[in-house]
Amino acid sequence: MTRRPVIVVAGLACETSTFSASRTQAPAFQPRRGDEVVDKYPFIQPGSVLGESADWRGALIGHALPGGIVTRDAFEMLSAEILSRLREITASATLDGMWFDIHGAMCVEGLDDAEYELLKRCREIIGPDVLVSASMDLHGNVSRELAHQTDLITCYRTAPHIDVAETKERACRNLLGLINRRENGEPFRPYKAWIPLPVLLPGEQTSTRDEPAAHIYAAVPTVEVTEGVIDAAIWVGYAWADEPRNRAVVVVTGWDKSAVSNGAEKLARVFWDAHKEFKFVAPTGTFAECLDVALRSEKRPFFISDSGDNPTAGGSGDVTWGLARLLERPEFKEQSGPVVIYASVPGPKAVEQAIEAGVGAIITVTAGAEVDNIHAGPLTMTGRVHSIKYGDRHADIEVVLQVGSVYAILTKLRKPYHLERDFTELNLAPRSADIVIVKIGYLEPELYDMAADWMLGLTPGGVDQDLMRLGHKRILRPMWPFDRDFEKPDLTARIVEMSNEELASS
Repeated sequence: MTRRPVIVVAGLACETSTFSASRTQAPAFQPRRGDEVVDKYPFIQPGSVLGESADWRGALIGHALPGGIVTRDAFEMLSAEILSRLREITASATLDGMWFDIHGAMCVEGLDDAEYELLKRCREIIGPDVLVSASMDLHGNVSRELAHQTDLITCYRTAPHIDVAETKERACRNLLGLINRRENGEPFRPYKAWIPLPVLLPGEQTSTRDEPAAHIYAAVPTVEVTEGVIDAAIWVGYAWADEPRNRAVVVVTGWDKSAVSNGAEKLARVFWDAHKEFKFVAPTGTFAECLDVALRSEKRPFFISDSGDNPTAGGSGDVTWGLARLLERPEFKEQSGPVVIYASVPGPKAVEQAIEAGVGAIITVTAGAEVDNIHAGPLTMTGRVHSIKYGDRHADIEVVLQVGSVYAILTKLRKPYHLERDFTELNLAPRSADIVIVKIGYLEPELYDMAADWMLGLTPGGVDQDLMRLGHKRILRPMWPFDRDFEKPDLTARIVEMSNEELASS
């Protein structure tokens, strides 16, 4: 019987803002171990093409909700378990490959390039001969060191991300292709052309639904189909972390050095030529301006992004500033006013009070600002308990409090609101509401399709869209849009492939 290659899966993923007041602890990663890892991904399970083509072994993966910096203790604890499990797997089997399942924007206390540090430690266990394929979010960061330690590296091609599973499967399929080439005696370590670009923009200006990102990312497949190219990828980087690696990057991988260099330079030129064209994905305004426009509009429901505290970009989620400004407005003081849904503010004690009082009760509660009290303090409000829901994967318990005509969602733990059922399961009807306000940046697909109109509120928080007022100090300069007048950068491809000997000594 022909031996099936053994491939291990490991990685930690968390998009983290260095400007957020919160800290990410180990339990937030909700680690999966062993068979739990394989169970997460249908495309490597037994019965699938890839699942039958290799023996997939789970070490440990952890995917945390975006937030503040990962504590060093959390990183060391989870990294140590990954390394321990890698030792166990390599002691019982000859390892051929590793799928490095990461996000790419994880910031850790005391480290500048956490994903590289983790992979370097993994390399010390699995050795230089094992082929490594990394899959990432396009809002991740690719340092030269990280690209160097991998054999394949790729990322999503859509934002909002509708190709997550497709990207991860591509990373695994290409990895298996390298392993098969080695078994057949063919060259198996491809060239990687890496080009950094001095551009650092938020996702709300780089959505692939809109130009210029739409045509930039449309160029990726045209490079990928070139003879001698395996994969092409563009990262826009992560704007809310202050690290030297944070910037846009192009990587093209393949067997033909000229093809990968030319392809990478083509994509880098397309990106740079359009760098001044990036703009927000929706009309923007202050929170007050957004509310004024929404009230005047006849389009319903009218969505507003309370973007500065977006928990899926790294915000703490408990900034009360937006809800406080909303409840101050006279238009919403009476129950007969325009129906507004606001999602959301964590308030564990407020949730407990609502549970004790029960649906229909009038209660006074205080919520928010337990983590981020920089931008606003705790908010006290009086309202009627509209609904209570238990067992949510993120929030644990959710409560809707009706204050005047505002239906404010309070949670035990922070939660992103991306789906229609996130509202309907709380006995809310977002399609019938006048205004829906969500702590989010660009609208996720279901919300985007639901919105009759939409504005992006430029609100304060750990993921403030006004990058200039955040105070970056450590990013490499010059950098667009922080600097507006500088020479065109060198867009020459750097080849970062290395021999086994160089990998082992790096």
